[in-house]
Amino acid sequence: MAKGGQVQISISVGRWAYLIGLIISILTGFVEIASAPSILFIVGLLVGLLNISAEEGHDYLVAVLTLLVVGLAGNQVFADGSTVSTILANFVAFASAAALVVALKTVLGAVKK
Repeated sequence: MAKGGQVQISISVGRWAYLIGLIISILTGFVEIASAPSILFIVGLLVGLLNISAEEGHDYLVAVLTLLVVGLAGNQVFADGSTVSTILANFVAFASAAALVVALKTVLGAVKK
């Protein structure tokens, strides 16, 4: 029973971390937060650790790769330091941290096989 409760808590924390990361990414487009990229990177690490299972790893990495390409391309289009540029840059920091953890979990899982 305790193990099921622990899984439920980690899923809940992971979902909240994801939501917080999205909110901070959007909020930084309107309000300057000096340490936002660092905060988003740490929150992204939590999301990667808690939200994505080994079975979801491949699909998640493909989706994040697509989002990162779109985010970086959008950052080039809105390179003037606009609200959109700031939101995209911070979202890239958030998503790349989560992808890093998932990629490492996937590689380690492949090595174990």
